[in-house]
Amino acid sequence: MFPGAVATHEEASYALIGAPLDVSTSYQPGTRFGPGQMREVAQSFEDYDQHTGQQFTSLSVYDHGDIHPSADTEEYLTFLEGTISEYAREGVVPILLGGEHTVTVGGLRALSPDVYVCLDAHLDLRESYAGNPLSHATVSHHALKHADEVYILGARSGCETEFQRAETTDSVTVISPEDVADWEPSFADKSVYLSVDIDAADPGFAPGTGTPEPFGLTPRTMHRVVRQVAPECDGFDIVEVNDRDDGQAAVLGAKLLRSFIYAHAAGSESGP
Repeated sequence: MFPGAVATHEEASYALIGAPLDVSTSYQPGTRFGPGQMREVAQSFEDYDQHTGQQFTSLSVYDHGDIHPSADTEEYLTFLEGTISEYAREGVVPILLGGEHTVTVGGLRALSPDVYVCLDAHLDLRESYAGNPLSHATVSHHALKHADEVYILGARSGCETEFQRAETTDSVTVISPEDVADWEPSFADKSVYLSVDIDAADPGFAPGTGTPEPFGLTPRTMHRVVRQVAPECDGFDIVEVNDRDDGQAAVLGAKLLRSFIYAHAAGSESGP
């Protein structure tokens, strides 16, 4: 159980769903350990959030546990979609703990947001990678099937075709790493899904990820974005954390997860 997630299913306002998929990582595998790693490192966190004055244990967070992958990725995504949809119908905000980035497709299919916001080192706009249309390198491509607007923050890697697609597709906005700190989201009343690929961070801060890319974001910048976007969100995920470091990536991921919940809960309380 994620520390502080003390609510029952019936009491839940937020549901944490472990999604330890680890089949298409193209460099360093290990995302199957991401959910467990984030639960483990969160044991040391304080319950209190100084930014909002809230206690995590008071925010009705429920840990659903892990949904373990099947041999068929499409089948697995369908099962994830069903679980997420059920929570959404109950008025519960679903939060995925990845797992490779492909699990985000399950969230997008379930929630069909107006806007997809992703912190990511990679554009992920390929239609397939290594012959796999459900590769972790195709997530933004899939997002375009469900969301009207796609924002990719911190991207600094992609093939020539991906960059050309980003430049010529009106619904895609790429914010380079040096500009993310000044980015100001404005979504009015649109529904938003926020995905944090931990490789958006510079690998000096979070080396435990499958495809690390230098010249990335600082944890402070990622924290700011998560807190700003969270109040608008219907769903959220943290993906691509693996076990190839001493817990740095997992600590950052778990902290951002908690920051999302604190900011979302505070925004809900102050909203109409």
